[in-house]
Amino acid sequence: MNVAIYVRVSTLRQAQAQTIEQQLERLQAHAAEQGWVIAERHIFRDDGYSGALLHRPGLDRLRDAVAAGEVARVLLTAPDRLARNYVHQMLLLEELERAGGRVEFLDRPMSADPHDQLLLQIRGAVAEHERSAIAERMRRGRQRKLRAGLLLPWTRAPYGYRLDLERPRDPAGVGVATAEAAVVQESFAAYLQEGSSVIGLAKALSQRGIVTPNGHRHWNAATVRGILTNPSYTGQVYTGRSRARPPRGRHSALRPIGRPSTTRAPLPREDWIPVATIPALISVEQFEQVQTKLAQNQQFARRNNTVRQYLLRALVSCGLCRSACCGRSDRTHRHDYYVCRGKGPAVASHRPERCHARFIPVQSLDDLVWQDLCAVLAHPESIAQALARAQGRPVVVARTPGPPRGAAPGAGRSRPATRATDRGVSGRPDAAAGVSAPARRPGTEAAWAGPAARALGGAGGPAGGPGGPSAGR
Repeated sequence: MNVAIYVRVSTLRQAQAQTIEQQLERLQAHAAEQGWVIAERHIFRDDGYSGALLHRPGLDRLRDAVAAGEVARVLLTAPDRLARNYVHQMLLLEELERAGGRVEFLDRPMSADPHDQLLLQIRGAVAEHERSAIAERMRRGRQRKLRAGLLLPWTRAPYGYRLDLERPRDPAGVGVATAEAAVVQESFAAYLQEGSSVIGLAKALSQRGIVTPNGHRHWNAATVRGILTNPSYTGQVYTGRSRARPPRGRHSALRPIGRPSTTRAPLPREDWIPVATIPALISVEQFEQVQTKLAQNQQFARRNNTVRQYLLRALVSCGLCRSACCGRSDRTHRHDYYVCRGKGPAVASHRPERCHARFIPVQSLDDLVWQDLCAVLAHPESIAQALARAQGRPVVVARTPGPPRGAAPGAGRSRPATRATDRGVSGRPDAAAGVSAPARRPGTEAAWAGPAARALGGAGGPAGGPGGPSAGR
């Protein structure tokens, strides 16, 4: 009988304090008393992972091992090591036992007795409450220190500052990094000049060979904007400038919503909490002038240009680099295209080299998608058929009465599931089109190999397109 051990601590500080080693020693000693031999590959550990999360590397390997029949018994010190969420705990216990893995806790051995099962559930609920109480106490304690000016809201100093290595969270230990501070001051002054922009400033910093705050060679617009909107450079440190919320959009139509799991939403200026004062690099007046210009430039950004209408705005992605595509027209405004963001400069595309995908003619792609959409609306049964295929269930095709005598060949037949329906269900990316597409059936190869495939810019073909796209999305 193969026996496995699972140990976990919530923070890296606990891991460094050897608390996880204490769990291992107790479990290994118990296994030795029972005469069980624990193989090294059957020791699963998660150092610095919260019990409120299900996605843990060690736990995932343990679940896979039990499901594969490699482990018949799992040892833990306590139920809260498995999970601190009651629902997660019950889910994991049921999953492991259903796969043939018996779970044993060292602190309080459990049995199939109803009273023991009730006690286990109560302990799971108490562990979840304890975790919430600990998190709330830590949050309130941190807020008190922040309001008292005893704690910095960040563990990494903004670009242009340095921290005291012995007191990294002490506001009194913040100093000025001379070379980086000069770059910050020059950036604020340069942005206020006529005709300057965030992307232009990023290009200038990259051409001068100045490394980014993360040590990279190429600057991007997001990094420069982060510097220009940081009020700490005025000498006042704030906390509560933003709050976490679930993401509502996606970087590309080929990437799912929810990655990253949270995003930051800015809060009004009156909700900011002043924490401490540090050496100022710019004046408050200069900072306010930069914020005013940033707001004005945002109003004239290309993404706000809606003069030309595009049916698939924010829905098309590149099949080569998987970046989002935006609408553009040539200088004569006679031809519209969907253009990959990867074709732009590195400061905007975040790519070391330009993407080689073709420009996608707007009219060809819009017509193709619109025809598929109309076909789906005319034959709604195709949606249920495509969903059944995606779920591996047998597809039931409703028989329709044959065409009346004398009708044209093929009249009265139900149309098979359309490509648009299959794309919306299966979600597999088509390397040629840059949109999700199903495995092609023999009857549809000709349609995809014709003008539609050429319009979508097949991968491997020569890159091309009009010279100088100019209009907005």
